[in-house]
Amino acid sequence: MKSIQKFALAAAMTGLMAGQAQAATTLETVKGRGHVQCGVSQGLAGFSNPDDKGAWTGLDVELCQAVAAAVFGDSSAVKFTPLSAKERFTALSSGEIDILSRNTTWTMTRDTQLGLNFAGVNYYDGQGMMIPKALEVTSATELDGASVCTNTGTTTELNITDFFRTNNMTFELVAFEKADEVVAAYDSGRCDIYTTDRSGLAAQRLRMTDPDAHIVLPEIISKEPLGPVVRQGDDQWFNIVKWTHNAMINAEELGVNSANAAEMGGSDNPAIKRLLGTEGEFGSELGLSNDWAMNIISQVGNYEESYNRNVGPDTPLQLERGVNALWSNGGLMYAPPVR
Repeated sequence: MKSIQKFALAAAMTGLMAGQAQAATTLETVKGRGHVQCGVSQGLAGFSNPDDKGAWTGLDVELCQAVAAAVFGDSSAVKFTPLSAKERFTALSSGEIDILSRNTTWTMTRDTQLGLNFAGVNYYDGQGMMIPKALEVTSATELDGASVCTNTGTTTELNITDFFRTNNMTFELVAFEKADEVVAAYDSGRCDIYTTDRSGLAAQRLRMTDPDAHIVLPEIISKEPLGPVVRQGDDQWFNIVKWTHNAMINAEELGVNSANAAEMGGSDNPAIKRLLGTEGEFGSELGLSNDWAMNIISQVGNYEESYNRNVGPDTPLQLERGVNALWSNGGLMYAPPVR
């Protein structure tokens, strides 16, 4: 009997290992499908938002377009799946999407317990609070007993709870799954405070019936490093997404952009030559063509271009670079070198 059980166990293990060996990598799946499937928000101006024709734009959207450019040489080879905060991680874990690029905060719990990997930070943010000017409040410490609107399944719920508890204040939490529900509830007066990342507040304030009737309080109550997420267990795909982001940051630092990328390919600067694929075989190390970064930069642009186009000072959000500037300009954006 024992020998039969051992044989059955060995056969099962052999079958399991064979199945694992046959399982396609994410890159193989993406190439076979012909496009990258990207999970985005349900609509957040500047980050991931559909226009009136259904075309998606935003900083998070362009990260996915950059991955498509790296993989296919075509930044348009990407489709978008709008997801609520509650359903985003399930969609990624189940394989419904290849990348989650949806103003998602990198935390220890998400890194260790959900089977996910954060591939970098494409926007350093912090949680804030928006209130009607009519409340005549200048500090969040004056909001004892206030009602607070936010999204379920987010770090904002935990952060706002910590803030009120630390300051010995009480509050009523009013949470909704969909961002549109939160905006509508706050705009209608259902709650006193709307809390989320400060970049999100800048975007959602534009949707209020009277945007000028609302202010964002000065307190920043948390660290919110936002970035793209992939499943654990596929280092190649993790590296592709990570180095797509790194390429855009390195390109800005090296002065390479969408307008001059082709010309800069002939540069004598070794760092530029490695980035653009005219020296070395760095694309093959990712399973991509050697012009992977050239395709990213020429079709999507460097990080500065993407930032300025979507959320920068000349956009409706009017967000200064601040901590999202390059490290060499006093910010936190710093990418490992291509070498």
